[in-house]
Amino acid sequence: MNNKRPLILISNDDGIDARGLHHLIDSVNAMHIDAEIYAVAPAGHCSGMSSAITADGPLRLIEHPDYNGARMFAVTGTPVDCVKLGLHAALPSYPDLMLSGVNHGSNAGNSNIYSGTMGAAMEACMAGIPAIGFSLLDHHPDADFTHTTPFIQKIAALVLEKGLPKGVCLNVNMPKNCVPEGIKVTTCAPGRWTEEFKDYTSPHGQKFYWLAGDYVDFEPENPAGDTYWLKRRYVTVTPIRPDQTAFDAIPALSSLLD
Repeated sequence: MNNKRPLILISNDDGIDARGLHHLIDSVNAMHIDAEIYAVAPAGHCSGMSSAITADGPLRLIEHPDYNGARMFAVTGTPVDCVKLGLHAALPSYPDLMLSGVNHGSNAGNSNIYSGTMGAAMEACMAGIPAIGFSLLDHHPDADFTHTTPFIQKIAALVLEKGLPKGVCLNVNMPKNCVPEGIKVTTCAPGRWTEEFKDYTSPHGQKFYWLAGDYVDFEPENPAGDTYWLKRRYVTVTPIRPDQTAFDAIPALSSLLD
């Protein structure tokens, strides 16, 4: 009989002090699975970092006071740096599960491409660790995570027990300010960001630009997509592959080049 305590790595892209990170730790602790929890998160805000790594400078691993039984470490780098350095220098052994989030803001649609939350989850996935990224559709630093807890626990418990297919991680998005109606397994809704920058002029007369933009959903009434169900107050679970090979395009491309 295996009595080994599960080891869980938690990270995010909003930083070591983010409320969503603390809520994720609280949710896992409330599962009563007697897990060892290590949180390794960026020292500062790292949204939009995707799978960026620090390749041109040193990284520091800074231990913080424990939070609700979890060992806490900050990394002076990106979310992917946190996973890499956490595995190398913070964790006592390979984790059984990696959780990322809870992100303050949506990672539905094509936002998962830019997401540091999902960058961390995909890094763990490439290392062979079952990984889940959790996001709440609320950017506010004091967002209310209350109603996300049972969904975090249900999905995390299932993956901890059953694992995931090789090379697959999960992108979980949760609606805000409501009790979700349930869970739907979805695709990433196709779309794009438009009007991505606002133009400003400084008091010194210098122009600068601020990333803004609106998300345009190409198929808002397609029930296969995550954004369709999020608007209807469902939690969406989308399987994601770090391997972005377009296998269906290989025959046509080969016929042109071979």
